[in-house]
Amino acid sequence: MTALPAGLAAFDLTGRTALVTGSGQGIGRTLAEGLAGAGATVIVHGRDAAKAHAAATEIAQTTGATVRSVVFDVTDSAAVDTGMGEVEALVGTPDILVNNAGVQRRAPIAEFTDEDWDVLVQTNLASVFRLSRRIAAGMIARGSGKIIQIGSVQSQLARPSIAAYSATKGAIVMFTKGLCADLAPHGIQANAIAPGYFATELTQALVADEEFSAWVRGRTPAGRWGDTRDLVGALLFLASGASDFVNGQTLFVDGGMTAVV
Repeated sequence: MTALPAGLAAFDLTGRTALVTGSGQGIGRTLAEGLAGAGATVIVHGRDAAKAHAAATEIAQTTGATVRSVVFDVTDSAAVDTGMGEVEALVGTPDILVNNAGVQRRAPIAEFTDEDWDVLVQTNLASVFRLSRRIAAGMIARGSGKIIQIGSVQSQLARPSIAAYSATKGAIVMFTKGLCADLAPHGIQANAIAPGYFATELTQALVADEEFSAWVRGRTPAGRWGDTRDLVGALLFLASGASDFVNGQTLFVDGGMTAVV
């Protein structure tokens, strides 16, 4: 058995490559910057070419890492194959895949449309299946890899008007366990991070709603909204050699929300 790296060296990503979907803004951008700061070569992904390129340029300037960008639609199988071909041309099979791309749709269940259901399933769940399937072959051939899903506390906790969203995030937990069963024998770890309520560009309206913000602060033992930087430590743990014996798990980063009633 080879010696394990000691201390902070276990978290070093120098020489590793990573793809973070939906990383032109918000949580994904912070995660991409965190990986780059730990030494990884990072591929920023999005559907908006200008936004993805700008994020990649800014992260490279901030961290000194090599950062590229790719653009493809994660809800389209053919586009995923084409886009992953571009990624593989740039860095080969990434050492780290972070399935972060996701959307939210809200409506009471009796009013929820087929269109919104399909958008949620295709973006939050089917894309994770497609990307994980595509990258697994290369990781199996290499005998190593890290697949990390970005889930949600809504995989465990429900609220009115988000039953469909909760269903997709709950499925992510079980899909992650399934990936562990399939891929662990090949030296690959699949885990998930489940954020609580985080202040991002996409949640600005909720943060600005004082009644809702007061509910978040009261419901969260930490007494505040999450900052996207709060997720970086968990990500670096799951993306690095520090977690080589951790597999099929969901790590809640929620200020304690799921620990209390």
